[in-house]
Amino acid sequence: MPRVLVIFGPNLNLLGEREPEVYGGESFEALSARIEKAGEASGVEVEIFQSNHEGAIIDRLQAARQTAHAVVLNPGGLTHTSVALRDAVAAIAIPVIEAHLSNPFRREPFRRRSLLASVCVGTIQGFGAESMVLAVRAAAGLVRAARD
Repeated sequence: MPRVLVIFGPNLNLLGEREPEVYGGESFEALSARIEKAGEASGVEVEIFQSNHEGAIIDRLQAARQTAHAVVLNPGGLTHTSVALRDAVAAIAIPVIEAHLSNPFRREPFRRRSLLASVCVGTIQGFGAESMVLAVRAAAGLVRAARD
């Protein structure tokens, strides 16, 4: 079965507790279960990984070259600061979709610049937890299209 890796970056393990007015009230565990169901319904196996450490995220992206057909990446604050994460996405040669629960363009000015967008196949943002579900569905579609 095709595999989609979903990566959550720093502080996203605190979903449901952290700024619910921005990120919603759904817990990380509840969202993870929803993402897994969306993957199953779309015909892909989903693996979820979360880390608060940039290097661990880069290591997991590099390992995905051997284990995943596509990646959904919610890099959190690393979106705006990490050239190293950008370079890792560019290096892995599998499609990566950047996803955000909030809409960065409706937030602080520094959040309006993504260092990752230019090396991702697309970006989904601003739909709350549904952004992650939509991104998994999009990743499944990319995997299917590549196999046809």
